[in-house]
Amino acid sequence: MAEAEPRWLTEEEQLAWRAVIQVFMLLDRQLDRDLRADGLSHHDYSILVVLTEAADQRMRMTELSDLTNQSRSRLSHQVTRLEARGLVRREECTGDKRGTWAVLTDDGMVMIERVAPHHVASVRQHFVDRLTPAQLDEVRTAFGPIADYLQKIRNRD
Repeated sequence: MAEAEPRWLTEEEQLAWRAVIQVFMLLDRQLDRDLRADGLSHHDYSILVVLTEAADQRMRMTELSDLTNQSRSRLSHQVTRLEARGLVRREECTGDKRGTWAVLTDDGMVMIERVAPHHVASVRQHFVDRLTPAQLDEVRTAFGPIADYLQKIRNRD
């Protein structure tokens, strides 16, 4: 069976694709740089935020891995670093010896409460305030279906 010819990107599609990639890379780097001033990486911050939103500020490591879009191995290393700083602790799941909870500590809550205003200001400065309300709506409308599609693919894995 002959392979189908690739559907090459048009010039307009290629420009759009490259703009998205460039924005994602540069924005991620800038947000990470701004968080480092507060002693956290972007990955650290994501973990702490997800735990603040979880019931009892605790979540199984496997679920936390999925919600922070990190491999289990990477998440384990991140949580180890956060544990060393007293921001997160691990607890065994009773009844499931293979399961482990990641639990936000009081110090972790203090950290996120201190850092969140700076992070929101950074997101505003480098993303939200660069767009009009109509453009923000277009971003949400354009990227929402892509995020949903990619999440479905990830959930099948």
